[in-house]
Amino acid sequence: MRRVRATLCLHALGCVLLLAGCTPLLPHAGKASATAEARAPEAPSDWSAQTPWQGQSQAVASAHALASQAGLDMLRAGGSAIDAAIAAQAVLGLVEPQSSGIGGGGFLLYHDGRSTQAFDGREVAPAAITESLFLQADGRPMDFHAAAVGGRAVGVPGLMRMLEQAHRLHGLLPWARLFEPAIDLAESGFPIGARLHQLLTIEPHLKKDPTAAAYFYDGQGRPWPVGHRLRNPEYARVMRAIARDGASALHQGPIAQAMVAAVQSHSGNPGRLSLADLQGYQSRLREPICFDHRASARQWRVCGMPPPSAGALTVGQILGLLERTPAGQRPLQQGRPDVPWLHAYSEASRLAFADRAQYIADPDFVAAPAGNWHSLLATDYLDQRARLIGPRSLGQAAAGQPGRKPAAERSHAPMADQPEYGTTHLSVVDARGHALTLTSSIEDAFGARLMVNTGQGLAGGFLLNNQLTDFSFMPRSPQGLPVANRPEPGKRPRSSMSPTLVFEAGSPHASMSLGSPGGAYIIHYTAKSLWASLHWGLAPQAAIALPHLANMNGPLLLEQGRYEGATADALAERGTAVRQVPMTSGLQILQRSAQGWAGASDPRREGRVLGD
Repeated sequence: MRRVRATLCLHALGCVLLLAGCTPLLPHAGKASATAEARAPEAPSDWSAQTPWQGQSQAVASAHALASQAGLDMLRAGGSAIDAAIAAQAVLGLVEPQSSGIGGGGFLLYHDGRSTQAFDGREVAPAAITESLFLQADGRPMDFHAAAVGGRAVGVPGLMRMLEQAHRLHGLLPWARLFEPAIDLAESGFPIGARLHQLLTIEPHLKKDPTAAAYFYDGQGRPWPVGHRLRNPEYARVMRAIARDGASALHQGPIAQAMVAAVQSHSGNPGRLSLADLQGYQSRLREPICFDHRASARQWRVCGMPPPSAGALTVGQILGLLERTPAGQRPLQQGRPDVPWLHAYSEASRLAFADRAQYIADPDFVAAPAGNWHSLLATDYLDQRARLIGPRSLGQAAAGQPGRKPAAERSHAPMADQPEYGTTHLSVVDARGHALTLTSSIEDAFGARLMVNTGQGLAGGFLLNNQLTDFSFMPRSPQGLPVANRPEPGKRPRSSMSPTLVFEAGSPHASMSLGSPGGAYIIHYTAKSLWASLHWGLAPQAAIALPHLANMNGPLLLEQGRYEGATADALAERGTAVRQVPMTSGLQILQRSAQGWAGASDPRREGRVLGD
């Protein structure tokens, strides 16, 4: 067995333990409002200076150096991009348990040099739930964490089924080989990094689960310190079962029984997950959403996930609307976007998020507007919507009418804005020119705060998701009109995950692989990075480092500490409320370059790009 050393970070990668000594790019500019700060998908951590990566043939960009190394080991062993992604994801579930893992789901795009496939491993609602899942007895929606912590919001995990399906089509190495790095690290231990320690320190709910409390905290209830070697023998045992029996090890037998018991027996907030739900889960192979985008006199083809992800459609609308505005064509001013561009982006986002709230949900339950999801990206429709963008803010935008369907004929009510959390991302390119982009999640930090352990006397385990909170808590409008993204049995909740591949027109090979964690902010992190790369010609690391902004059809959110006060004031003068909030993205980008590949990992977290 080839060992992955937990001491890896002590060498050329730069130790993740040094993050505690790093400082943000700019000092934080005061406290955000309580409302806006509560929306931050994951708590911020120190800015970790990143060196742009350059290679020739293959690379892995992920949220942790140990995961990137595991993936690179598979590439060097002759594996495909999917082999590398599976190995990296198995390690991420161990070393970054707050963000993703085998108890959750994900979306994956794979390009094999001929075609692009979209793999849907999104969680599914148990068969026994009802649309009133998150309503209190008085008809009001539950508080987010009252719903998320416990078994109520646990969806049927889909990540391993999806990865298994992709491996059958594109894997080159034996399935069992891909789990050796995770097994090794789970048994020998890995050093707790500054980010995990910080999130454990501020986490109020995880200690309520006895298994999680015994694993993540010492006898006095304090999180294990930075550098503590954390071992998870139960995770190693589960990985061995998956290596031997495939994803079925999670969906039937003792591990499945332990998941169901954890969900159904929760003392304060039990859920409805059943063995039948687990046994019946199927990942889906879908057609990606692709759209053309012209930038810098070049034609690009951008591909992402279709619904139940809102990512590609909403990113596509933002880019398409922005390019139709005069302000959208403005270059950077002294290395930063100026006020006219920021305003145009904000207004384009309002319009796109209005459509997202109205139309996008699981396509097995909700029909696309005008019979086709591409109606939201149609040229005449975007032309019409872009004409709404002016020098003053629209305020809260209304959904459009793709296919000119009258508003009175709409069969659904728009979904109210509500929090979205968590997630991780990794991108891979292999020496054969295959490219992969994978975003996976357990939703909120540490998911449902339920750690599954099969009771074999081994410490640790894995965490379950709370993905059902991505459904609308209010299933219907006051007039009784259903929300498209309401809870229903067997339904997949709408997601903002936006794994993206970019192609230059006429080329059979991917030019970029990118994505990010960050709840609903994911869409903005992805759209901003695409614009910065394609329109402003920024290298991946510079594109990631640009200050973030977001608008979910409400206030304009600016990355805290990254904008001058005069910029915020000038935007507010255009009629929008402006808030400065933490925006802890975790972007990973691999981009084709003259020398081969350029790579970048987000300095707002602790990821690394590794390759040859």
